Amino acid sequence: MKKTSPPLVAIAGALLLFNAGGVVADEPAEPFNGTDLSGWKTKDKPNGSDAWVVGIPSLDAANPKALAVAEGGGAMVNKVTGHGQSWDIYSEAKWGSCRIEVELMVPKGANSGIYVMGEYEVQVLDSWGKEKLGGGDMGAIYGAQPPRTNACKEPGEWQRYVIDFKAPTFDAEGKKTANAKFIRVELNGEVLHENVEMGGPTPAGVTGREAPEGPIMFQGDHGPVAYRNIRITPMDF
Repeated sequence: MKKTSPPLVAIAGALLLFNAGGVVADEPAEPFNGTDLSGWKTKDKPNGSDAWVVGIPSLDAANPKALAVAEGGGAMVNKVTGHGQSWDIYSEAKWGSCRIEVELMVPKGANSGIYVMGEYEVQVLDSWGKEKLGGGDMGAIYGAQPPRTNACKEPGEWQRYVIDFKAPTFDAEGKKTANAKFIRVELNGEVLHENVEMGGPTPAGVTGREAPEGPIMFQGDHGPVAYRNIRITPMDF
């Protein structure tokens, strides 16, 4: 049989995974289909209501702190104008160690968060132009470490995270044997974190408890935000 060379794209992908210190463990999943919110749940709270919709977001011309949503598919949008008006949203599917790729858009001053496994937050905030970054700015691992650089784009622009995450491990009795760890976090091509160990979950997650697997959750009770092109690949780290 004649041997053929693998595609350059496949070679580049393999090198990327090798360089990140892990190998693909299973097929990638796309939990958001770009058309509707099937496979997703909202986390009910005493105040607010479910304001998540699917559409085409852009900065609201009349209010730079809000997102306008046109009809169509492509993004899940939290269509609110302020704090406490909506609820967090999380996937029904669950993962352990994985690579998360996701694009997001925030208007001026907006605040959200990506909760890996539903429990460990990578901060989403309009931090464009800030020189001194803290633990609540875009790219921070909330409660653990601020980003090493400001890679945040202007409000209304699409931004891209790539998050390599190692899940906590447990023995047969359910006792934790190793902490969760952010192997690598990139925002818009800039490396923000490497090998950040998590002693426990971030407050306000789905359950508040650590487990071998969990969903992906997007914070929705802090303001308008949009997410699209969500891709999660199980990994061995």
